Amino acid sequence: MNNPAAQKTWTAGMILATLAAVCTGLVAMTHRVTAPRIAANEQAYLEARLKPVLEGVEYEGTLSESTLVIAPPHALPGDDPVSVYRVFANAEPVAALFVVTPRDGYSGPISLLIGVAADDTVTGVRVLSHRETAGLGDQIEETKSDWILMFAGLSLDDPPAAAWRIRSDGGAFDQMTGASITSRSVVKAVKETLVYFDENHADVFARMADNE
Repeated sequence: MNNPAAQKTWTAGMILATLAAVCTGLVAMTHRVTAPRIAANEQAYLEARLKPVLEGVEYEGTLSESTLVIAPPHALPGDDPVSVYRVFANAEPVAALFVVTPRDGYSGPISLLIGVAADDTVTGVRVLSHRETAGLGDQIEETKSDWILMFAGLSLDDPPAAAWRIRSDGGAFDQMTGASITSRSVVKAVKETLVYFDENHADVFARMADNE
């Protein structure tokens, strides 16, 4: 190659190609090294989000090892796919955790984690995300009030199914001050999840076993 300009261009191109190859190799190596750690961190984060609805419930293994995704249409709250986590003790299912997203909140969808024991009682309810009004609807967060904690231990028999409404609608549940729409949405979502679990108990666990 006798053209100095072409020689310089070719040399520069080779240098850039070499640098690109080295960088690609470093990125791939970094991914291989960090991927297991990232996966472990994500698993730990998920477990930490699921555990609060199972206080007092004895179980074995990790909470996310047996998962079912129920695609719409379904009779659960909202119209999004619903993730369900099965919980075991002595190889027997003891609870199912539902991630549902009712869309009738005051400011939009409310993502809820609802735990239901094998005997159809609520093990706990937590809010995963929402856009409800600060100082009013955001009281559904357990860090801001204990309102969401009242569902633990309840069932369709206690109170009766017909009473699963807020008091202003003739039901048994107190509503958060200034946030009746938010309160109504959560109570309704918990009831709908209990009804679904009661009517599909065997199918939920069977379908989850089929998906493992």
